[in-house]
Amino acid sequence: MVQRRSNNQTLLIDADDTLWENNIYFEQAVDAFISFLDHSALSAEQVRSVLDEIELANVAFNGYGSRGFGKHLQMCYEHLVERHVSDEDLATILGFAEQILVQDIDLLAGVAETLTELSRRNQLVMFTKGNEEEQRLKIDRSGIDMHFVDAIVVAEKNNEAYLRALDELRWLPEQTWMIGNSPKSDINPAMAAGLNAVFIPHDRTWRLEHQELRTGPGKLLQLDRFTELLAHF
Repeated sequence: MVQRRSNNQTLLIDADDTLWENNIYFEQAVDAFISFLDHSALSAEQVRSVLDEIELANVAFNGYGSRGFGKHLQMCYEHLVERHVSDEDLATILGFAEQILVQDIDLLAGVAETLTELSRRNQLVMFTKGNEEEQRLKIDRSGIDMHFVDAIVVAEKNNEAYLRALDELRWLPEQTWMIGNSPKSDINPAMAAGLNAVFIPHDRTWRLEHQELRTGPGKLLQLDRFTELLAHF
């Protein structure tokens, strides 16, 4: 039987692809973009690799979320297109990204019920990255914000972001857990900052968020589903 921990834990919970679906809508936009580009020589995977390189090089400047993504799609189009670049084409491409904004917030299985119980036992804080306005809109539309004592949106989840949050909010690292699906943003930098972490993989996690899991001074749990948190917290 799993030993449940004491109830004075602070649980930082990622939002996109941990609480609700997110990356699937970006993948749908990529598919629409590749079809629209209709490159005569490059395969879909080769086009995707070029887009990955553009996103990796520019995301620090343009940011995460649909707006930055739309700019990256346009940059990729201008780089690869084999025909005249028209304003109409660029508007169409931007529309692929804008469609992401109007998608319903689709909670992952068991999230609502699990949060209800977790919030009775622990302090829950939503800790997410991206465009602040866009993320706040998703939080407001999610219908689960009442379970959280706070929702923090940062431009990037790196070691500095976790250390800054620990310092400003006076969390104790040994009683603080970061829960998420991204090794790059949720697990590895949190562990490096001295927090504990819970890795809950999502099979459609953004490919640029993939990394090997790293160890740190804190504890690391690996679970299959969000609902399994109740056995530990």
